[in-house]
Amino acid sequence: MLPRMIANNLKSSMSRRGNYHDSAVAVSFFQLLKRERIKRRIYANRDLAKQDIFDYLEMFYNPVRNHGSNDMLSPVEYEKIYFMKFEGV
Repeated sequence: MLPRMIANNLKSSMSRRGNYHDSAVAVSFFQLLKRERIKRRIYANRDLAKQDIFDYLEMFYNPVRNHGSNDMLSPVEYEKIYFMKFEGV
């Protein structure tokens, strides 16, 4: 493992080299984040960038943005419907 990974308590991928399915979700998400939020923005410092990305995730991506893999529902709405199925059990 790389020293930086050890210092941040991270584990490297366990799949073989070239297995693109291992990181496909992360690659897709970061591409979307860059396209919808970060592109053409210049942040004065790292804290402002962190706050802007946090706002994007918590105020738009999770509660509002529709996702194709969730039957075109936001993650919050999809989760709400999912857990409603178990309330009567």
